[in-house]
Amino acid sequence: MRTPLPALTQVAVWLFLTAMVMPLAANANQRGSLPDFTRLVEENADAVVNISTTSRQAARSGRGREELEQLPEFFREFFGGPRGAPERDRQRERQSMGSGFIVSADGYVLTNNHVIENADEIIVKLKDRRELEATVVGTDPRTDMAVLKIHTDNNDLPVARIGKSADLQVGEWVFAIGSPFGFDHTVTAGIVSAKGRALPRESYVPFIQTDVAINPGNSGGPLFNMDGEVVGVNSQIYTRSGGFMGVSFSIPMDMAMDVFEQIRSDGRVSRGWLGVLIQEVNRDMAENLGLAQPSGALVADVVPDSPAAKAGLQPGDVILSYNGQNISMSSDLPPMVGRTEVDTDATVTIMRDGSEQTLNVRIEQLPEDDEVAARESEPRETSPSSRLGMEVTTLPERLRSDWNLEGGVLVSNVTGGPAQRQGIRRNDVIVEMDRKPVHSPEAFEEAVAAMAPGESVLTRIFRQGQARMILLRMPEE
Repeated sequence: MRTPLPALTQVAVWLFLTAMVMPLAANANQRGSLPDFTRLVEENADAVVNISTTSRQAARSGRGREELEQLPEFFREFFGGPRGAPERDRQRERQSMGSGFIVSADGYVLTNNHVIENADEIIVKLKDRRELEATVVGTDPRTDMAVLKIHTDNNDLPVARIGKSADLQVGEWVFAIGSPFGFDHTVTAGIVSAKGRALPRESYVPFIQTDVAINPGNSGGPLFNMDGEVVGVNSQIYTRSGGFMGVSFSIPMDMAMDVFEQIRSDGRVSRGWLGVLIQEVNRDMAENLGLAQPSGALVADVVPDSPAAKAGLQPGDVILSYNGQNISMSSDLPPMVGRTEVDTDATVTIMRDGSEQTLNVRIEQLPEDDEVAARESEPRETSPSSRLGMEVTTLPERLRSDWNLEGGVLVSNVTGGPAQRQGIRRNDVIVEMDRKPVHSPEAFEEAVAAMAPGESVLTRIFRQGQARMILLRMPEE
């Protein structure tokens, strides 16, 4: 007959066994909770298509492969295309591939603009091996979106279910279906790494960042959530090698569907326009402008006769919020303005001279050509070298007229010091210092002479026609 263990000993044994078993049970539950994509792929793969294009043009305009390969680190768009083909053959007939997905039973297909750009022939291949010729309904290069149309006799095409990208949360599982390197209906999975990413030259798209494996040929394909809904359009990757490195970007589906609806109904996309050139606020600028921390969008320039100009925005203002939405980074502003309906009013809260103000702005249609061409200039008579480490000259009248400037001085030489450290370059045009206009080399020298040792002055410059703000700090003596 066994002698019962004392009660205290029984409790100790129970606690020991519990401590041993619970981690094992937790690990088992964790293994069991990993997502199974089998059913989701079966239900949604039919709506995903492969897109192949043929172009007989001598060279592709826009963001070409040659331009991208010159950069040490870059965002590459996805084209398949045969490697190693002779240059003369590629010039006669160039083939590329990408992905897309069907959004209506009557044959509307969404993909990226760069997948079909300058294509003379577009073939859409379905999962059931049907191959249908597609026509371009419309494109929106600013968001890199394109709408295609394919035709069937019965309008029996499989359709992707559309979700809300605004509901995505960082860390949740997502998966992609596409045709990397021509391998049709390849499935890859990962998580949402971040939302609202701004990329170079893509100011109107707040990208979804994921670690889903995306490669050339995936471009234009769908990004799904775990409900089997499309929440993004796979568009770009960040890479040094040309292949996947764990950082992929997708166009939010809410934005893609807005583009689709406008193109389907009007054949074009209408986008709001404010008319300011903005830049980030760094720590030094925040202190100079009276901000508690770096935030907002610093106005470097206001386009004449633009909505911003009519509302009274000025260079040096910091836009803190737009229609009640806070502006944390300058990249937050363009998508907000772009989504605003044309000919409607918006409220803009700014910081000016240390105090907040609220302005009402009537948003207008974004012009087709919103870029200023770069101009070259010739230096004129040189003024003495300033304490800031630069020499300036009288601004040539031709440059003043081309850039629509009322005044300014031309930087003819940078000798070092604060000017060099803060990024001033030869042929920059200085138009304001401490929010006061600079009309001549003499006025510039007077402004510099008035600066105390260690003082920082917000300086407005033009570089190749583009305005920006630089904080110049006088060295301590």
